[in-house]
Amino acid sequence: MGAQKRGDYPKNLGDFYRRFPDDAACFRYLVETRWPDGFRCPACGSGDARLMDQRRTWQCRACRKQTSATAGTVLHRSKLPLSAWFTAAYLMTSLKPGISALQLQGQLGLTRFETAWLLLHKLRRAMVNPDRSRLSGTVEVDETWIGGKQAGLKGGRQRKGRKAIEVVVAVERREKSLGRLRLEIIRDDGSETLYDFIKRSVEPGSLIVSDAWQGYSGIEPEVYGHQSVSQAAQKRAGGSPSAVPGVDQVTSNLKTWLRGTHHGVGADHLDAYLDEFVFRFNRRHYPMAGFATLLGLGAAQAPTTGDGILSPLTPERAVRRRGRATGLTSVRFPNPPLPAPSGPALDAAPGPATLA
Repeated sequence: MGAQKRGDYPKNLGDFYRRFPDDAACFRYLVETRWPDGFRCPACGSGDARLMDQRRTWQCRACRKQTSATAGTVLHRSKLPLSAWFTAAYLMTSLKPGISALQLQGQLGLTRFETAWLLLHKLRRAMVNPDRSRLSGTVEVDETWIGGKQAGLKGGRQRKGRKAIEVVVAVERREKSLGRLRLEIIRDDGSETLYDFIKRSVEPGSLIVSDAWQGYSGIEPEVYGHQSVSQAAQKRAGGSPSAVPGVDQVTSNLKTWLRGTHHGVGADHLDAYLDEFVFRFNRRHYPMAGFATLLGLGAAQAPTTGDGILSPLTPERAVRRRGRATGLTSVRFPNPPLPAPSGPALDAAPGPATLA
């Protein structure tokens, strides 16, 4: 049943319940996922160990060390049944629009909204593989604002008084479709910030496609190819109205998902929702495989405590209340933002009134 068998994951909800009818089946899958070649003691490396089913713990016969099957995973020390975790992971990865905490609370029959909220956030923090490879080939890069409509703004580059959060988007452009995606919150759209993101996210030798914003002037030509496209010039020539159509498609889908499934999210946890969107987007052609991948990543990631999830910006607050508006931008980056490049804003992106 374990993840060592390629493609061995549920294809639909009926298959899921047949595969995982109870906690015992979930536990067998977890063990086979973590130790596809058989258990090895982390202390002495011996493979001679007995499994104490009631405690879900291995005991090494050589050194007597005990190892919990859930240690180091998102499931560790959770009072929820394994079946609840597996169901949440499956619904989160297989449903095209994802699932909100309120919907999950109803599906699992949980009495407290906060339990479902924390469960989903622990899964989100298991979605980022620290060893993931960088994007490559032709990569579109642009920025967008997340935070809803705001009156009184003059242009998409205005920062003073803006309540939205700026996010940089990078997506691989392929011949017939889009490839992998990266999203990250940024404090400003200056050349230092944007190039730092590109260096961490895009493989050297790739071609960067952007609009003509001066923030991309810092891209080193000996490291990356760079195609700067003037949207104004394209429009005058009767061409495409967008320099980065792939990024535009991604941002439209992202904002529709944030509004539709989650009805908006707080700035204090936006990073985690961006991680989920990237995880789901990069596995959109194989949504069922995301279930096995998520559990595999969860077994490789350090567990996140509840205290580490509750609002990192305002620790005095309790778990996010339903319906709380986005905001907290002023404390997202407590230090003043770095100045943007001087000079006219070429091909300024639309303001939040058109992006939200």
